[in-house]
Amino acid sequence: MTALPPLQILRRRHPGIAAALALLASAAVVAAQPQPAYAQQPAPAAAPASAAKTGHATVNGVRIAYAVHGDLASKQTPLLVLHGAFMSGEAMAPFVNLFAVSRPVITIDARGHGRTGKVGGAFNYEQMADDAVAVLASLRVERADVLGYSMGGSTAIAMAVRHPERVGKQVVISGAASLDGWVPEVLEGIAKMTPEMFAGTPMETEYKRLSPTPDAFPDLVAAIKHIDGTPFAYSDAQLRAIPGKTMVVLGDADGMTLEHAIKLFKLRGGGDIATATQGFMTAAPKARLSVLPATSHIGVMAEAATIAAQVIPFLDDATPPMPAGFF
Repeated sequence: MTALPPLQILRRRHPGIAAALALLASAAVVAAQPQPAYAQQPAPAAAPASAAKTGHATVNGVRIAYAVHGDLASKQTPLLVLHGAFMSGEAMAPFVNLFAVSRPVITIDARGHGRTGKVGGAFNYEQMADDAVAVLASLRVERADVLGYSMGGSTAIAMAVRHPERVGKQVVISGAASLDGWVPEVLEGIAKMTPEMFAGTPMETEYKRLSPTPDAFPDLVAAIKHIDGTPFAYSDAQLRAIPGKTMVVLGDADGMTLEHAIKLFKLRGGGDIATATQGFMTAAPKARLSVLPATSHIGVMAEAATIAAQVIPFLDDATPPMPAGFF
């Protein structure tokens, strides 16, 4: 009898926990899938593969790994890309390659992840936000737009709340502004995770390949369980006060609830009544919302081209076009 892979066994015995693991799976596997045919806008061409400038920034004694794609001395506002749990800056390549065509892109390996490796015990969004700002400072970047996926999306919100002067536009992909923005069953599954459940999975393999502390994967599992089990929330007033524009992106079958995404969109200035009654836009809106059809939390990572086609006009402050010959 052929032995089943560990994750397949888990799906049979503990489907709820397996679903939570799937939410945290490495994007490198999904990103290789073909893009769906229903993309509403033409996908931008990816930048040619080129060597990134890599390094570490020391933040309160912690060495945070980063990579820079493109020229930070250009006049284009840099885009900081923040990865999800159990991932790395390298795993965000499907996005990086598309955005690097038109602007410099910076990636960070968050605490406990990728080439940063083990940095101690548990961590939180405030620490990761401060880490990201310190990396920008080390690179002499005064202000950057920020795109974050999942854990990185929540970190992007934390950056905008804590360091509004350093953050321009924010693109929050499948990330929540409070712990209760997640489907409860997902959080329940994450709470039951053990390092053994990851044996042979892409998450464990990539961690060991990149990390300077390859044996510390169990510590990362514990840290993710802690951050996804510790209540956090930014108030409505804090979210309204963020000066930069915001775009919220998620799948219609995401781990983050649609209700939470819509609330965040409205708090950031979306759902303008004047625009709704006018029927068209004469300026770029303060907030944008994109709900991807037939798309799960991990499925979002297979939609990089679709998302980039929607996000680039947002970053460029483009006014949504009017249909030709409408008036």
